[in-house]
Formats: sequence, structure tokens, C-alpha cells
Amino acid sequence: MDMTPASGASASAAPASVFAATWQLLLGMGILMLGAGLTSTEISLRATLEGFSAPVTGIVMSCYYLGYLFGTAAAPLLVRRVGHIRVFAAMAAMAAATILIQGIFINPVIWGLLRGISGLCFAGIYVVAESWLNDRSSRVTRGILLAVYMVVLYIGLGCAQFLLIPADPNTDRPFMLAAVMISLAMVPIVISAQSAPAISVPRKVSYRELYRNSPLGVVAVTASGMITSSVYSMGPLFAQRSGLGTSGVALFMAVSILAAVLGQFPAGMLSDRMDRRTVIAGVCLIAALGAGALALFPHMPRPLFYIGTGLFSAMSFTLYSLGVSHVNDQLEPAQMVAASSALLRVNGLGAAVSPVLLGGLIEHFGTVAYFGALAVLSLLLTLFDLWRKRRSEPVPADLKGGFIAAGPQGLATRIAAGALGAQRDGASGADVRGTSH
Repeated sequence: MDMTPASGASASAAPASVFAATWQLLLGMGILMLGAGLTSTEISLRATLEGFSAPVTGIVMSCYYLGYLFGTAAAPLLVRRVGHIRVFAAMAAMAAATILIQGIFINPVIWGLLRGISGLCFAGIYVVAESWLNDRSSRVTRGILLAVYMVVLYIGLGCAQFLLIPADPNTDRPFMLAAVMISLAMVPIVISAQSAPAISVPRKVSYRELYRNSPLGVVAVTASGMITSSVYSMGPLFAQRSGLGTSGVALFMAVSILAAVLGQFPAGMLSDRMDRRTVIAGVCLIAALGAGALALFPHMPRPLFYIGTGLFSAMSFTLYSLGVSHVNDQLEPAQMVAASSALLRVNGLGAAVSPVLLGGLIEHFGTVAYFGALAVLSLLLTLFDLWRKRRSEPVPADLKGGFIAAGPQGLATRIAAGALGAQRDGASGADVRGTSH
């Protein structure tokens, strides 16, 4: 299907027509997430099976987020030079190749280097996909389209965990299967897109300026990066060391990821109707209690264990969305474009540091450190939130923006493109009565 933007999607376009114009892109990204989710879990699990120490595994997994940070800076510039289609195809091909090489050379140094390249590649893929989505939607339909996009990503990542069972993590088959999935993901996307819009590179904004505008938002986004990267990177290691077999690891990771879908919209609706800081404190406290219970009672019945795991993820995975939305409440639309890049960087820095720290804690204190550290981090953010509430007034209801559905995957352009799209819609005289979420 031709995705060539004549003048962008009109604001009056029905959501059904927008989905008709983007279903191939969503399908391709869903298939891509099957490969990405399988790779991340396989690397962490296989490292444990090969006898890598927890700190070494943490370092290997952190390299992905370092590469991702470089990729989010380089991808927009590369897209402007050679175009969306070429960038997407090149990045997907490189990602598939790096995964296959990881199956051949079982070495932490090589894996760390290749994980960094994978992070760079996926950053480019997300930049391309999300710029298309934003161009094909209006302010009226952008919120629901990006929300569906995030659900597709989470479902793909969650379902990918069950591919571990037939693939057998002790062999090179998971790497081969992941590479196949990433290669197949190119087909619906490349054949459906003949051209795509240019991408704008936002100016930089200082961390000091961003923190001064919204201390809680910046800290919440950073903590979100630490929590989500810990789950994706060290969750398989925790599950395997806790005595779970391959199917148990797959179920644990699937619950951890799929539960994230459940919390996004309830938290978003609440935060649009009341002080976002109260919602952030609430989800952090529930997450801290859930993780704390899992740490204190590691031998609880399995059904309760998985319920607690899902509850923690459902709450904690909303932090990025809530944090970004809280930051944007303090900013003008033009400032959001610049702030998005800085928010991505602080989230990525938190994501890169956390697996290394958590790996060291697990090595010294055992598996209890996994949920113990996550509980402490969630509790500290709760206390910081309550402290900020005492020092400042809530954002007036008439100045609050809509909740931004976002997540740990594909952070590169969502906020910037959304703000640019809103400005474009207004400049073209489009109907902007709908709320952008």
C-alpha cells in the first residue's frame, strides 16, 4: 500500500482509514518484536547457561542501551541523507547479521560489541517506523495510533518469550529464529512504503534546564529506564537462577512484558483527571509493595509469584509515560521537541547503568537482589515524588496536556514527532479539537 504523504493525514480522517494505511507497518513491527524479544531473553539466559557471572552479563546487556543512545543521535541524520526505506532495510539487515554472529561466537566481549551494534540498529528502525506513523496521522488520530503501536510492540515482545521453548536456548536455533523474524519484518514494511516524510532533528536542551522545569518528570523517566532495562536484561538471569526451566523463564518474561499493556491506559486516564504526581506516587508505591513481597517471600506459590510479577510490571512500566506527560505539562509545544531528545538520553543512561549495578547485586546477594533492588528504587521514587509535592503546586487542569502513551521500546521520535505534528496540524488549519495522547 502506498504510504506516500500528500499533505499528511487530514485531521478529519477516521481512525479506520489511518489503520488501513498503516497496518503493514504495524504488522512488520510486530514481527520485528518477535525477533527482538527472543534475542534479548536468549542472550541473558544463554550467558547464564554458559557460566558468565552476573556482573559480566549485566555489562553485556547494557551495551545494547549504549548503542541505542548513539543510534538515536545518528539515525535522524542518516535518514535525512539516504531516506527512510534505505535506513530501515540497512538497519534490519545489520541487526539480523549481528544476531547470527552472536550464535556463532559465545564470548562476552564479542557479545557486548554486537549488542551495541544491535542497539544502534534498532534505534534507527524505531526512528523510521515512528516518523511514518506520525506523518500518517493527525492530531485527532495520533494518540490512538501510537497507543496501538505500543500495544503491538509489547504483545510482540511478550509473545516472543514462548519461542524459547521450541527453540531450546542451549543451541544456536534461537539466534537463527530471531534473525529470520527480523528479516521477515522487512517485507510488509518495505513493499508498502514508496516514500516517507523528512525528519527534523531537534535542537539540544540542557539537563539543568529540563530538571529545573520538571524535577520529578526527569527523575521518573530516568528511573523508568533503570527498571525496564533491569527486567529485559536481568529478568531471564533471575528466573534461571531461581530454578525455573526454559518454559518457566519464558512464562516469567511473558508475564513481565505483557502486563505492561494493562497499566498504561488506566494510569493515563487517572493522570489526566488528577494531579499526575499523585498517580506517579501511587503506581510507584504499588510497584514497591509488589516487588518487596516477591523479594521477602521468594518461595510463595507459583500463581501468586506470577500475579505479583504482573502487578509490578503493570505499575512500573507506566512510569515513562507518566514522567514524559508530567514534563510536557510544564512546557510549550515548541519546547517539547527539544526536551524529547534530552528525556531519551536520561532514560537511556539509566537503562545502560542499571543492568551493571543489578548484576553486581545479584552476584553478592543472590536472586533476592533482583526484586529487592526494584522495590527500593520504586520506593525511593515514591519518596521523591511526595517531597516534590510538598515543594510545588500541581499543574492547573487547563494547562495539562494529554497523557502520552509511550514505553521503553521506540523512544526516539515519539514526543518530538507528536509535538511537530501538532504544530503542523495547527499551521495547516486542520481541526485540532481532538486531544493528543
